[in-house]
Amino acid sequence: MQTNEALDIEGTANVLKLLGDKTRLTMVKIMSDHECCVCEFVDLFEMSQPAISQHLRKMKDSGFVKESRRGQWVFYSLNPSSSYYSFIQTVIKDLPSQNFKLEELSAQGKRICCD
Repeated sequence: MQTNEALDIEGTANVLKLLGDKTRLTMVKIMSDHECCVCEFVDLFEMSQPAISQHLRKMKDSGFVKESRRGQWVFYSLNPSSSYYSFIQTVIKDLPSQNFKLEELSAQGKRICCD
């Protein structure tokens, strides 16, 4: 881990708990390379919008995911200014790429489908 800031045990344990969920871990891996809209995660995971929003809210509340609004759309990505950013990058670096999931969405014409 390449950071000058020492991480606290409680916060780190919370981050690990959040990453312990397969859906959130996959979301984080995707967001490490791409900004995504809630609707894309809904299609990717075949889950309801409220369930996806709940996952994103938990990660946003912990500070390692950020949102950016563009008109009516809200996009989510990893927060590089989070004190846990380097730690999370270390945790996910050896996970397989999830880019194929977004490529499948694009092929189906569902990439960024919020209207």
